[in-house]
Formats: sequence, structure tokens, C-alpha cells
Amino acid sequence: MDRALTSRFDTLSPFRYRHRSSLTITRRFAPAIVCAKRSPIDGVSDELNLIASQNFDQAPARRRARSAFVDLQLQLDHCLFKKAPIGIRTEEWYERNSKGEQIFCKSWLPKSGEQIKAAVCFCHGYGSTCTFFFDGIAKQIAGFGYGVYAIDHPGFGLSDGLHGHIPSFDDLAENAIEQFTKMKGRPELRNLPRFLLGQSMGGAVALKIHLKEPQAWDGLILAAPMCKISEDVKPPPLVLKALILMSTLFPKAKLFPKRDLSDFFFRDPSKRKLCEYDVICYDDQTRLKTAVELLNATRDIEMQVDKVSLPLLILHGDADKVTDPTVSKFLHEHAISQDKTLKLYPGGYHCILEGDTDENIFTVINDIVAWLDARVAPK
Repeated sequence: MDRALTSRFDTLSPFRYRHRSSLTITRRFAPAIVCAKRSPIDGVSDELNLIASQNFDQAPARRRARSAFVDLQLQLDHCLFKKAPIGIRTEEWYERNSKGEQIFCKSWLPKSGEQIKAAVCFCHGYGSTCTFFFDGIAKQIAGFGYGVYAIDHPGFGLSDGLHGHIPSFDDLAENAIEQFTKMKGRPELRNLPRFLLGQSMGGAVALKIHLKEPQAWDGLILAAPMCKISEDVKPPPLVLKALILMSTLFPKAKLFPKRDLSDFFFRDPSKRKLCEYDVICYDDQTRLKTAVELLNATRDIEMQVDKVSLPLLILHGDADKVTDPTVSKFLHEHAISQDKTLKLYPGGYHCILEGDTDENIFTVINDIVAWLDARVAPK
């Protein structure tokens, strides 16, 4: 479970006083729906800083910001961008889902003329998007011959929906199933193996997808997955009851206070600094309904972990303080998969695919590719 959420529960001042009524609590929370003001980005023009400071609650504003920053992002001093393979073919498009929302989709294919080995469908983490660091990760994987496909979840990145709002985690998974089903039907993927890749909260989405359609995939890769709440960060029963009550009254309101957890995500300080350029990530207080849905999702996955049956690769930094590596050990131990691998990276923080040293980042990517290669090779 993301400690970015649970670490805030014990400090929520309305829950400290047991004698206060629900009405008092709701009054304390009611104003907490404002957007956090983004600090100016050093070395960026006033025009771009003005764009980055806009309210990104709705998708059109996020799309305008991404368009303004996309060229600058690709020039950043990060190994994923500087060492991107040549000739990777990319495509971006929108699909309207069954709820009428425009969902952003993107693909990365090997260079023209190279045979695609398999499809890898990616689920991004909480607050994130598939258009920043993952763009570099996807190019690396595509460079080894894989077709990589991704979406922005509703409410995140370039997809429709209130920024950072998850009304239903099951709907999040169902939307991913809907979009990935369309992607798997594309001509270039006919008769090819299909794998799921989920990072952090995206790991929970990927697990939910697998549990909903157990036979639809050929393997599951999880990086620092959010799949169980550690006992040391589980909210007390009173806090949880109050949180659930508040989420029904003010589902879009944001939890207060907000803690800066950036030091826990990126091991390499220079790469941590580059997060400022990911202007459309959701970096505000967690909305009440979102927090409840994430808690419910991890509880549901924990109860069904013995149904995880796909070939499974779990990757986790052993110094991760955002999602607990012992939870990955729990998943590895209890999954019924006959083919399962757990890789713990010494000293690794949460963002092992983008926030570690260059050498370690490519080690993790190479581990993913080696695992895929071993499962798509003719037997």
C-alpha cells in the first residue's frame, strides 16, 4: 500500500478527538477542496511557468500543459531520454470508453521491419501518467523488440476526469480492460503473447485486471506494487470509519495535511529534481473517495492473492518506504503461480525504473526484458 496515503491518516487532526461529532468533522473538511499552488520551475520561461501553474482539475488544461512541455521534457538530462533507442515508432490517440470519457492511449513499437515479440500493456501509478518517465522506459523495452501499450487512467494524465479522483477502483480496472482489449486486437499483435506491467498503484490495477480475467494474459510484471496494507501503516478502525463517512459526504475533497514524500521516491537527487517538469502529475492532497477506494482495493487484492496464477515477476527496491517490500514478499509467497520470481534491489527506493542510478535503472529494465525473452522464446 502507498504510504503516501496511509502516512497521513494518523495526522488528520479531525480524527484525533473522539468526542467530536460527525458534523464537526465535516465542517473541518469542507474547505479542503482547493488546489495546491505549484512552485516555479527554475530555468523555465515565465510563459511555461504560467502554464504549469494553471488549475489542472480538468483534462483540457492538462493537455495544453503537456503540449507546451513535451519538447522540453525530451531534452532533460536523464538516461531514459538521453539513451533512448533510435527508430522507435510511437503513436498517440484517444478512445472513448463505455462511460463516454476520452482515454489517452499510446504505443511504442520496435523500429520498422523488426518483428514484434509480444505486447506489454502498462498501468501507471497513483498521480502519474504514461507521457513522462514511462515514455523513456517504454522506448527501452520496445528497443528489445516488444510492442508497449499504455493508457492514462481516468482522472490522471491526459485522460478525462477530475484530477486525482477515483470514484471506483473497479471502474479503473474495467476501463483498463476495455482499452487493453482494443489494443490486443490491433493487427500487429495478432497471435502474439500479451503481458501486463504495473507500477505502484498500477500494480494493483494490473492485479485486479488479472483477477477479473484470469485467462486473458500470458504474464504479469509488477514494479513496487501496491497490493496489501502493512500493519504498521494500517489506519486505526476509528480513523477508517471517519474516512469512509467523509468520503460519502465530500468524495472530491482532499485529505489534509499534505506531506512532501519526494525524498522517498527517487534515490538519485538529480533525477528527483527532474520531477518538476512532470507538470501534469497529480501532486496534491489525496481526495477522500480516492483514499477509500485505494484502501478497499488493497484489501480486496489481499483477500484474493492466492488466486494470482499467471507467470509472475515482482521487482522492488528493498529500501522502498512508499510501498513496503515485505508486501511483495507476501504476494510472492501466497500467489499460486507455478512460475514466479521476486527480485529485491539493495538500497533501491520506490521508483526503481526511473529514480535510481543509471546503472541500476538499466539493470531493472534488463531484468524485465530477460524475463520476457525467456517466456516468448520458442520451446
